[in-house]
Amino acid sequence: MTTEILDLNVNELLLIPALPLIAALISGLFGWFLKEKLSHLICILGVVASAILSVHVFCQVVYFDMSFYGNFWTWIVSDTLNVPIGMMIDKLTVTMMVTVTVVSSCVHIYTVGYMHGDKGYSRFFAYISAFTFSMLVLVMGNSFFTLFFGWEAVGLFSYLLIGFWFTKESANVAAMKAFIVNRVGDFGFAIGILAVWYYFGSVDYATVFLAVKGFVAQDIHMYFANMEVSVITFICLALFVGAMGKSAQVPLHVWLPDSMEGPTPISALIHAATMVTAGVFMVARLSPLFEFSEVALATVVVVGAITAWMCATIGLVQNDIKRVIAYSTCSQLGYMFVACGVSAYSAGIFHLMTHAYFKALLFLAAGSVIHAMMHEQDIRKMGQLRKYMPITYFTCLIGAVALAGIPPFAGFWSKDLIIEAVQVRDMGWVTSFAEFALITGVFMTAFYTFRMFYLTFHNSDRVDPQVKKQLHESPASISLPLIILAIGATFAGLWGYYSLGMAGTGAEAFFGDAIFVTDAHNPLITLEAHAASHHWYHFLLTLPFWCAVGGIALATFMYLKKTKYPAKIAAMFPWLHQFLLDKWRWDELYQIIFVQPARCIGQFLWQKADLGIIDKGIIHKGVVDHILAGAAKMRAMQTGLLSHYAFAMVIGVFSLLTYLILKA
Repeated sequence: MTTEILDLNVNELLLIPALPLIAALISGLFGWFLKEKLSHLICILGVVASAILSVHVFCQVVYFDMSFYGNFWTWIVSDTLNVPIGMMIDKLTVTMMVTVTVVSSCVHIYTVGYMHGDKGYSRFFAYISAFTFSMLVLVMGNSFFTLFFGWEAVGLFSYLLIGFWFTKESANVAAMKAFIVNRVGDFGFAIGILAVWYYFGSVDYATVFLAVKGFVAQDIHMYFANMEVSVITFICLALFVGAMGKSAQVPLHVWLPDSMEGPTPISALIHAATMVTAGVFMVARLSPLFEFSEVALATVVVVGAITAWMCATIGLVQNDIKRVIAYSTCSQLGYMFVACGVSAYSAGIFHLMTHAYFKALLFLAAGSVIHAMMHEQDIRKMGQLRKYMPITYFTCLIGAVALAGIPPFAGFWSKDLIIEAVQVRDMGWVTSFAEFALITGVFMTAFYTFRMFYLTFHNSDRVDPQVKKQLHESPASISLPLIILAIGATFAGLWGYYSLGMAGTGAEAFFGDAIFVTDAHNPLITLEAHAASHHWYHFLLTLPFWCAVGGIALATFMYLKKTKYPAKIAAMFPWLHQFLLDKWRWDELYQIIFVQPARCIGQFLWQKADLGIIDKGIIHKGVVDHILAGAAKMRAMQTGLLSHYAFAMVIGVFSLLTYLILKA
């Protein structure tokens, strides 16, 4: 990796993040004047133009082997700390750029129909365009500080967007929850970045990555919490804490399902292509660090596997259509982290790309349903909607089979590649546990996805008669993005698997130097030999495929054939059903561990310190009361009568003259 590569056009690269930012500023500052039509037109044009330029850069990098690494300006200079602003454009970067901008463009177009008439229409477009800018800065930067800037910016705009409807108390609570939980993760992330600067003397990717091997060879250790740990392990684990917060991994996952309180377009953007994928991208980008810490890799695998399995179990019983998809996002992010943990980073990025299309599709389809149902989100109050919403029905079906992992749709190729990588990577009980969690997760994913689908579009008609009078297919501004994303959910996997070579060691060849994997860790070497002796249909003979089929079959049986069975099973295991409905009671646990103690401390300080000591205690009586008494006496002297003031002046002059005469 060289310090400066200037193949690509610099102005074109700068325009990609600049266009959404400029559109956001115009819409945000002048939305009151531009009104709806011009506000959304400016933001859509900005993001679509950014997407077109991203595709152009993608073609240059992938098909003409061009790249860019360079600095534009100096951001911070302080003693030995030098932080430039620059870009690092390689195959990993352009994959993320295209994914972010294409999905964001679809969300922008969709927003025109979904948010029409909202009082904050222009403000919403400003936020989502700025959100897109922030994610582009995050993926295109060439230093840890640029990464951190984009990281914090997406956190800020996610807070503003989740709490967009600020008159709703639940939206404010959800936004604050997301903000606080992410601050916990970001604290670890900041510690990791500062540790990188402290030990490597630089925050520039190229400098740090070139120095890693020599640094690891020195076997430098440090003391943390009375334990001696490897510095490289400490750095990786601290950075991963940030990824756990941003990408909603256990135990910092609790904010993501509650983010559904925001408008559906931002739910799709957060869950599919921007904020929550930042952690996966970060681990893949920093693979030159993670590859030298077995402990960090094992931690990534375990956390990802637990999240994938646990969130899938919660999704089995949720009744809010958006929450089902939200817990699916947490689960699928777990798959991506497991891939990174077993050093199959390319498989994780492959799944990130395919997941962006079908998850955005599912969220926007859910939003189309909610829009038609007059903002009803409970799938128990739906049914037979396929009669009224054929476009939403068929596009949602494509998203459902892609998420379940049925060929030839997108999720099939990337999800099975991750599971095969886990199966061939030997990390002892860690990979055995991950294999169990992911395979059983495939079954549960297929089941809850089609449970949601059947209860929404099939099953019995449970729609309120008043709502039914208003049922109709969504307008073109909503339907068109669904069709575009359905095409991506159908063909993105095939394109990535065959055209781009995101399988076997071909994936590493595709990403080139953008991803570093040691030969001892690389599970894709074994997969290449495996795939060479099998055609694509070898996936159909594997257990994950049949688990997906089994999950769909069980959902079909229980929600189309024997529709009374779910209630009977829930009645047989009421404690388990309630436990899953309560989301494993993580919120209650945090209430006990953090919220209630903090509230008790605050109550104590208010009652005893503020009221007891300051307002009514010694502070007030000893200091404030005397000041007040003195002030009262001083006020008594201010009568407002000219004669009093003249008399005071005479007395003053007389006293001064007396003093001067006596002194003389």
